[in-house]
Amino acid sequence: MNEQPRTVEMEGYVLQIRKIGNSLGFILPKDLLARLDLKEGDKMHIVEQTEQGIKLSPYDPKHAKVMDIARKVMDEYKDTFRELAK
Repeated sequence: MNEQPRTVEMEGYVLQIRKIGNSLGFILPKDLLARLDLKEGDKMHIVEQTEQGIKLSPYDPKHAKVMDIARKVMDEYKDTFRELAK
């Protein structure tokens, strides 16, 4: 078993992987949470970047792609949707 904790450096922050219950995780400092406007219960998405590792983001690229397609469909069939709404 690896006794040395792994650390992740993030713009001047070093986060240590810790045991939290039966899982592993890291704790974000309060000032970073405030700066990123994050609070308990917010969801973060992991975006894998080829040679750069991963990026954590509140932005979900899959959801954005689906919403873009939905907007295009709604724009293309706006007259149909308007009639259906009556």
